[in-house]
Amino acid sequence: MTLVNASSRRKELIRIAARLFVVEGFDRTTVRMMAQEMGIKSGSLFHHFRDKQEILCAVIEEGMHNALALARLALDEASATPGARLDAMVRAHLETLLTDRNAHVVALYEWRRLDNESRSHLVHLRDAYEALWKQVIDEALDAGLIRGDPLSVRRFVLGALNWTVRWYDPEGPRSPESLARELVTMITHNPSAS
Repeated sequence: MTLVNASSRRKELIRIAARLFVVEGFDRTTVRMMAQEMGIKSGSLFHHFRDKQEILCAVIEEGMHNALALARLALDEASATPGARLDAMVRAHLETLLTDRNAHVVALYEWRRLDNESRSHLVHLRDAYEALWKQVIDEALDAGLIRGDPLSVRRFVLGALNWTVRWYDPEGPRSPESLARELVTMITHNPSAS
């Protein structure tokens, strides 16, 4: 199963499906609804996708590829210090949430709807993204910037970041950069404050 396709039409269909999955939920979104939103006949949808499950997989895959690309770029551009790398990952994750919100929300809330084949296809992307976080969190722990169990810290940080899709207003007064700085300040250990 290779779902990544450079076709601009397919990418547009994926974006429309992502929005519908967020608004209606995967289970309530019908092929007819998707086709209507896409301006095509229901049967034409199957020219691009095998079934609704493949559409869900494509939405999540697209979002995961984008998240990985943003994270890798942020780490490449960051200085080598653990604090700078942590800040870069937090900013990249928030950027992913803001630029690709629907795909990210679908991945968070509809992952459980994936069938075994789709989940097996996507798990390497999830693992690659989590490996980046593991490396950055481990570096911050080793440097004494963060305290705690590595797995718990990683889950806490990602959980806090992921929850911003529910409350953060990109049109509001707080910029993504200031939000990222605030989160990093909250989770890092300041030895002089002890």
